[in-house]
Amino acid sequence: MNYFKNISTIILILAIFCAQISRAQTVEDVKSKISDKQDAISKLQDEISQYQKDIDELGKQKDSLSNTIKSLDISKKKLQANTKITQNKIDEKNLEIKELSLQIGDKSDRIDTSKKVISKSFTSMYQENSTTDIESILGQKSFSDIWKNNDELLALQQGMQIKIKELQNLKVNLESNKKLTENKKVELVTLTNDLRNQTKIIADTVTEKNSILSETKNTESNYNKILATKVAQKEAFEREVSSLEDSLKIAIDPNSIPSTGSGVLQYPLDKIRITQYFGNTSFATKNPQIYKSGSHPGVDFAASIGTPIKAALSGTVVGFGNMDAANGGRCRAYGKWVMLKHDNGLSTLYAHLSLINVTSGQRLSTGETLGYSGNTGATTGPHLHFGVYATEGVRITKLVSSTYCSGVLYPLADPKAYLNPLSYL
Repeated sequence: MNYFKNISTIILILAIFCAQISRAQTVEDVKSKISDKQDAISKLQDEISQYQKDIDELGKQKDSLSNTIKSLDISKKKLQANTKITQNKIDEKNLEIKELSLQIGDKSDRIDTSKKVISKSFTSMYQENSTTDIESILGQKSFSDIWKNNDELLALQQGMQIKIKELQNLKVNLESNKKLTENKKVELVTLTNDLRNQTKIIADTVTEKNSILSETKNTESNYNKILATKVAQKEAFEREVSSLEDSLKIAIDPNSIPSTGSGVLQYPLDKIRITQYFGNTSFATKNPQIYKSGSHPGVDFAASIGTPIKAALSGTVVGFGNMDAANGGRCRAYGKWVMLKHDNGLSTLYAHLSLINVTSGQRLSTGETLGYSGNTGATTGPHLHFGVYATEGVRITKLVSSTYCSGVLYPLADPKAYLNPLSYL
C-alpha cells in the first residue's frame, strides 16, 4: 500500500531534518571564543601568582617607606590583573549564555518539528484504523500485501514511540538549559559587582600611596615617626578596650554554642595561610601592650589587598564600620570591619578590609562575599583578622569616651566570649 510508504518516507525525511543542527557552526564559533577567554584567564593567573610572590617577599622585609610604596605598586598591578580576569570571566559568561541560547533555540525548533511529526502520525493511524479489518482484507490483491501493510503499520507505531521519547528528552534538556542560563545570569551579576568593587579598590590603593607620600614628604625618617605614633595610638585604644570589656561580666551559657571540633564554620578565604594564631601566641605574648593579657583575639590569614572575603556561615550583618574615618585616622584598630550573627550561637568578625560589600541587617549565605581584604586599621601588612565569639557575650557598641576612637562602633565582648576560630573551622 503506497500510503504507508509515503508516511514512512515523510517520517524519515523529518527525522533527518530534525537531526540537523542548523546552528552548529555558530555554536562552534562561540565555544572557540570561550576557549580563548579561558586561555587568557590562565595567563593572567600566572601573572598574579608572580605578583603575590613579590608581595610575600616584601612582607618578610623590614617595614619601611620604600617597601610600603613597592608593596602598594605591586598590589595595584595585581588588582589590575584581577580586573582583567574578571572582565574575561564576564565575557566568558556572556558567551556561555549565548551558547545556551542557541541550544535552547535549536531544541525548541526540534520540539516543534517532533510535535508535527507525531501529530501527522496519529492522524495517519486514526485514518487507517477507521477501516474495518474486512474492508482492509478485501482491498488487498493478495495475502502477502495484507502482511506487508501490517508490517508497515507496526513500523509506523514504533517510529512514533521513538519520536515521543525524543520529544520527552528534548523537553527535559530544554528545561535544564533554561535553568543553567538563569544560574549563569546570576553569576554574571556577581562578576559585574566584583569588577566594580575591584576598580574602586585600585583607586583607593592609588589614593593611599599618594597620601603616604604626602604625609611622609617621601622621607624614611618621617615615615618611622608616623609609624611610632600609630603604634602608640593602637596601644592606647587596646588599653581602653581591655578596661571596658573586663567590666562587662556577661553570663554566657556554654550550651548556647556548638561544641568544639564540630566544623560548623567554613574558611573565609579560598586560599589559607595563617600568619598568627589565636590566644597566647609568641607575638602576642611579646607585645602585651598591643594585645590585652598577651592574647590575640582571633586568627590572622594572609590576604593581599582586594582578595574576596566570604561569610564563614549563613547569618545576618549585625554591624560594620570604618574606624579609620574617626578622628583624622587616629583610631588604630580594626579599620573596616563586618560582624555576622549566625543562627547557632556564634558570631564572626572580619577586619582590616579594603572594601565592605554588605549593609546592616542583610542576610548572607555561606560563602557569599561580604567584602575584600585590605590593610586598614592597625596592621603590619595586608591580612584578614577573623574572630569568633559567643553571640551572648558580644555587643556592638558606640564608643563615647575613647581618646582616639570616640563615636565609632566597636564589637565589645566579655573576655569569656572570645573563642578560638580554629575550634570551629
